[in-house]
Amino acid sequence: MTGPQLPNLFKVPELKEKLLFTFLCLLIYRIGAHIATPGVNVQAMADYMRNAGQGTLFSLYDLFAGGGFGRATVFALGIMPYISASIVFQLAGPVFPIIEKMQRDEEGRKKLTQWTRYLTVVLCLFQAYGYALFTETQIPGAVATPGLAFRLTTVLTLTTGGIFIMWLGEQITERGIGNGASLLIFFSIVERIWPETLRTIEALQTTGSDLTISKLLVVLAVMVLVVAGTVAVTVAARRIPIQIPRKVMGRGRIREGQKTFIPLRINSSGVMPIIFAQSIIIVPGTLAQFSNVQWLKDFSSYFNYTSPAYLFTMAVLIVFFAYFYTSIIFNPVDLAENLKKQGGFIPGVKPGAATADYIDAVLSRITLPGALFLTVVAILPIVVSNMLNMPFGFGGTALLIVVGVALDTVQQVQQHLLLRNYDGFMKEGRVKFRGRQQ
Repeated sequence: MTGPQLPNLFKVPELKEKLLFTFLCLLIYRIGAHIATPGVNVQAMADYMRNAGQGTLFSLYDLFAGGGFGRATVFALGIMPYISASIVFQLAGPVFPIIEKMQRDEEGRKKLTQWTRYLTVVLCLFQAYGYALFTETQIPGAVATPGLAFRLTTVLTLTTGGIFIMWLGEQITERGIGNGASLLIFFSIVERIWPETLRTIEALQTTGSDLTISKLLVVLAVMVLVVAGTVAVTVAARRIPIQIPRKVMGRGRIREGQKTFIPLRINSSGVMPIIFAQSIIIVPGTLAQFSNVQWLKDFSSYFNYTSPAYLFTMAVLIVFFAYFYTSIIFNPVDLAENLKKQGGFIPGVKPGAATADYIDAVLSRITLPGALFLTVVAILPIVVSNMLNMPFGFGGTALLIVVGVALDTVQQVQQHLLLRNYDGFMKEGRVKFRGRQQ
């Protein structure tokens, strides 16, 4: 967004209303993320997450919940149940033809949205009960009066909070700016910047601390490089040229031929490969905490957050899920069929199956550098933290989400500003041609 456009944000009435509505919803979300669940010792939960909870599934969940999971708030489940339900139906499309057909139809998409809400409620119920059971049995002193009453109260509170967050995200998407679910996660991560900054300053001022000014400058330089690389790769795309020939529409109407392109993003899968990889690789450590089996504890020790086995497995899983998720969300066959129906073609490539094969080959080639970039973004903060012997407050997942959501939101704001300028231009009704006003 350029400088001259910034003062115009609140001059456009419609855009002003959308921005204020979005800010109000986000404010409500952050207030609710600080209201504690009844019957839970917040300090005991915070101590557990700070010590034993690191490197487990709970730390990953706490990242997307904006710390609400570790603080045992009424919004402890966050937006993740809704996102999980959405991913389930997204991945079910290629497996079940009836769902794939519904995804292409307007009425079908509405029905899938309703099913997603129902599944979100079910996931909230199960996760809320698991949360209650976890705090009651695994964290000493976290629950003052354990029992059935506490579990029912926690399930009711957290399920209601999860459903309310789902509704809040949908309202932002419908009446605000940007994708509601993504913005909720975005602000949950951004909120951690100030506490992490204070913790870094305290460590810098502590006598005998390993953190020095030179190490801090190295970390800041790494963060700048990662953010710059993330922006570049997020907007980078391979443009496949498309030729649409001239066509007679009937009754004297002629559709002029045109040249356009299909933009294939280098990182089509976004942050999902990292999330999938982290969700799998931290399972052994999470299971070891709930089990007394010695071999499981020994096995999980090999997948310590800083171990070479963890980093290697993480890299392999990210590359695998980058190809897997891209194949799920992008179908070259459907794209080739749509081009054929419109009469379009790729110069030098036959329509139909040959076009699908060509697009698939291009997509496979550009997915590899995107997957390698995701691997570097996910692993580089860990490597730097190990080498400098200091904590790195923001991992690759957080940085990718923040940059991706920010770029998408800024793009939507720019579209509103451009649309406003275009409407004003059309209302004036006077255009100069060759020195004359028409």
